[in-house]
Amino acid sequence: MNKAEKIILGIDPGTNVMGYGVIRAEGNQAKMLAMGVIDLRKMSDPYLRLGHIFERVTGIIESYLPDEMAIEAPFFGKNVQSMLKLGRAQGVAIAAAIQRDIPIHEYAPLKIKMAITGNGQASKEQVAGMLTRLLNLDKEELPRFLDATDALGAAYCHFMQMGRPESQANYRGWKDFVNKNQDRLCKRPSASETA
Repeated sequence: MNKAEKIILGIDPGTNVMGYGVIRAEGNQAKMLAMGVIDLRKMSDPYLRLGHIFERVTGIIESYLPDEMAIEAPFFGKNVQSMLKLGRAQGVAIAAAIQRDIPIHEYAPLKIKMAITGNGQASKEQVAGMLTRLLNLDKEELPRFLDATDALGAAYCHFMQMGRPESQANYRGWKDFVNKNQDRLCKRPSASETA
């Protein structure tokens, strides 16, 4: 299935450093348009940080006019306060997209890592290295913060999911998959056809 041209904004939520990455998906090709970080470390007021996230994400949306947004789901850790802060940052980025009627797709970190590297436990460095190869990036131009490549990974993961309705479906095993996808099967010639 051919994928239509789309601009995808990827977001890696953070309360100190938030990553963003923008790709253009055309057919089976993807190209990076931009990546970077929103550095919030010098802002002490948590509410001003949220306001800054909203302004910057809105600005990125206005600059690149994405068709869709892919955002990394918060990783559930043991520190409840950290999770609350991260959830707020993610919510503000989502609100910026909602304000512009941009569809939002959320992906677990494990799914993003699996889609990019084939390993759900891959390090940030491994994700960045694979994206460098997949998107033909110059290693010298990679940002200092890997939050940017994580965001690019969210966008690329969404690109890989586009046009794959089977990824949305629930199957109860191979037999169920085969039954629901008869058009995708290679038919073996019958005995009479090979004789």
